[in-house]
Amino acid sequence: MKVLALESSCDETAVAIIEDGHLLSSVVSSQIDIHSRFGGVVPEIAARNHLEIIDKIVGSSLEEAHLTLDDIDVFASTMGPGLVGSLLVGLSFAKALALSTNRPFIGINHLYGHVYANFLKYPFLRPPFMVLLVSGGHTEILVLRDWDRIELIGKTRDDAAGEAFDKIARLLELGYPGGPAIQEAAKKGKVLYHFPRPLQEKGNFDFSFSGLKTSVLYFLRKNPSASVYDVAASAQEAIVDSLVTKAFDAAGDSGLKEIAFAG
Repeated sequence: MKVLALESSCDETAVAIIEDGHLLSSVVSSQIDIHSRFGGVVPEIAARNHLEIIDKIVGSSLEEAHLTLDDIDVFASTMGPGLVGSLLVGLSFAKALALSTNRPFIGINHLYGHVYANFLKYPFLRPPFMVLLVSGGHTEILVLRDWDRIELIGKTRDDAAGEAFDKIARLLELGYPGGPAIQEAAKKGKVLYHFPRPLQEKGNFDFSFSGLKTSVLYFLRKNPSASVYDVAASAQEAIVDSLVTKAFDAAGDSGLKEIAFAG
C-alpha cells in the first residue's frame, strides 16, 4: 500500500510517500527565512506560502518516488493540531487529490505522526514504551500502550519548551528559531545561573516553562552586563533538565525501559 501524506500544520510544507512502512520520498519546504524577520511564525503568511508551494512539493515527491498519482492507494494529511489557515491548505489539497482519483482520505493527528515516525528509524521498536514529545507549541509525555493506543501522562500547563526557546532567544536577541540559536550561543558560554524547574514534586509529570521565561527576563533587567552566552547556556540547561528528568521519572514510575524522543 502506497500512502501520500501532506503536512502543513505550521511553517513547513512537507510531502512524504510511504509504502508498507518504507519511505519512498520525503520533500520539505521550510519557511524559516520568511518568518525569521518577525521573530516567530505569522499565521497568515504561513498559510499563503503553503498555498504557493504545495503543488510543486507534491510533484517533487512523486518524481522522487518514481510514481504518479494513479499509483497512490491512500491520501493523508495533518488535520491538527496546528495553525487553522495552514492546516486548511494541506487538508483541502489532500482531499481534492483523493476525490479526483477516487481513493480514500485519512486525517492524521500530527503529534501521533511524530510518535509513529520512530518506527521508520527503529523498525524493531515495539510497544509499550514512553515517548517524550517536544515539538514547537507542544510538550508532552506519552505512553504508546499498543499500536493504536496512546496515553497522555504529562503535558505543559502553559508555554511549551519550543515557545520558551523562542521567547528567550528573542530576549537575548539571538534570532529565530530560538532552539538552534540558543544551542549555538550556549556552546560559547557556561552554566553559571540557576533558572527555575517548576513542578518538581514526585509523581507530577506536567511541565511549565512560562516562569522560566519570566525569570530570564527579570534576570536580564537586573544584570544587563551578563554574558548572553552564559544566560543561553543556563536557560538551555534548565529546559533540558526539566524535560529529561520528568521523562525518566515517568518511565520509571510506569515500569517502562524504553523512551522514544519525538518532535
